[in-house]
Amino acid sequence: MTRKEPRRIEIFDTTLRDGEQAPANAMSSQDKLDLALRIEALGVDIIEAGFPASSSNDFDATQAVSAALSRARVATLSRARRDDVETAVQAAGGRNHVLQIMGTGSDIHLEHKLGITRQQAIEDAVDAARFAASLGVETVAVGIEDATRGDLGYLQQLTERAVEAGARYIPVADTSGCASPAEFGDLITRIRSWAPAPVRIGVHCHNDFGVATANAIAGLEAGADDVQVTVGGIGERAGNTAMEEVCAFLAYKGERIGLYSTADLAGIYSVYNRLREIIRLEEPRNKAIFGKYAFGTAAGIHQAGMLRNPATYEYVEPARFGRERSLLISRHSGRAVLRHLLGELGLEIDKTELDEIYRRYIFERAESDCEDISVLRERLAADLAPVPG
Repeated sequence: MTRKEPRRIEIFDTTLRDGEQAPANAMSSQDKLDLALRIEALGVDIIEAGFPASSSNDFDATQAVSAALSRARVATLSRARRDDVETAVQAAGGRNHVLQIMGTGSDIHLEHKLGITRQQAIEDAVDAARFAASLGVETVAVGIEDATRGDLGYLQQLTERAVEAGARYIPVADTSGCASPAEFGDLITRIRSWAPAPVRIGVHCHNDFGVATANAIAGLEAGADDVQVTVGGIGERAGNTAMEEVCAFLAYKGERIGLYSTADLAGIYSVYNRLREIIRLEEPRNKAIFGKYAFGTAAGIHQAGMLRNPATYEYVEPARFGRERSLLISRHSGRAVLRHLLGELGLEIDKTELDEIYRRYIFERAESDCEDISVLRERLAADLAPVPG
């Protein structure tokens, strides 16, 4: 049996466009440029700078980002209109430009948002794609918005007509976050059959059910070539697929599923912290990879195991993501952590003394009182170490 060569998955970052358009995430042109250069340094393949026709800020940011990128390609978003396409080309040029034209995938969007028929939507997308190609755009894309609620026959027609018109990239969006991994994987399998290589397929998932990463991975396994993500998963409503989650999954499970990414895992956390500064995003406690306590524990039974071998409760390694593990002392900590610290300090105590120290330093803590193990070590050293002389 011949083993397939693993496929490299391209990372398409939409922090500056889909992430930024969500409530409270507004960024200036300078902010976008700052983040774009940091994101490019991670080895990301494509950076979506904005929707140039939507505002002067997006136009200016796209122009600045496009001029500054040295390795990553720049992406833009346009409605299926020639004037939008022309504005995007004015902002980003044609070379190294992935120009995404919004195709409409569901009847609910056609009727209630656009007020047009399926056939009109297809003709608009085809016309915009041909126009973009005529302007020298390097990669013309027709994305399928709300694809997961679309009729399969219509989606096939839209995909095949887009490819005939020159589209070489088809991003598929679970816009309302309504799909399951099995449903989304099946949809990508179908679209892959309608748009065979060298046309590339992208996956763009939202997190309304909390399964954006799972859906994105299912789509990649089904044959998609890239994944559209945001740093920290920021984006509309519950957010987008988080870059760090996908990259972590591929780092640990990629060999098993035959996929890999070359993104810089260790650098993503510093980019996330810069993003938080710009949009004033509070630090979450329990978010995967980036949560304040994602690599911390306060439970005594966990600490007892981790003091012997961190792998007992730590599958994802913090150092790979520029993080550090932390043992946090709280009312839930046990005597094992005290024995460990007292041993480090060279203090020998009996059971009665240990029980008293446990009562004073751990048991009587307020429920919310929590500190790093290093702080307790200093306190124990100051209180219990013998006085010289």
